[in-house]
Amino acid sequence: MTKDIFNKGMAVRREVLGEQHVDRAESNKDKFTEEFQELITKYAWGEIWTRPGLERKTRSCITLAMMIALHREDEFKLHIKAALNNGLSKDEIKEVILQSAIYAGVPAANSAFHWAQDVFNNL
Repeated sequence: MTKDIFNKGMAVRREVLGEQHVDRAESNKDKFTEEFQELITKYAWGEIWTRPGLERKTRSCITLAMMIALHREDEFKLHIKAALNNGLSKDEIKEVILQSAIYAGVPAANSAFHWAQDVFNNL
């Protein structure tokens, strides 16, 4: 069962984050990071992102908002690309950032707008 969850998680991870990102993460793992990569593949991607309760677009919105609130630039930028892969438009991403301004703070949203622009400019 664990191998099935891992394989399912890896498939979703590749669909959402893209082949290039996952291949890079896999090639960069070593003995120190291997268990962490396995953990996120099994639990984040194999258990949570595959649950039927929310669509991937909704999961992307939640993830973006949390990355804004936690001020996690690298993860936010990664999940901007994932959100686009999951069908969110730039306008929907803008709405997530605006919503986050109220609940996570204007400075956090200001940073998120800069991060999003950086991602959009490099697509």
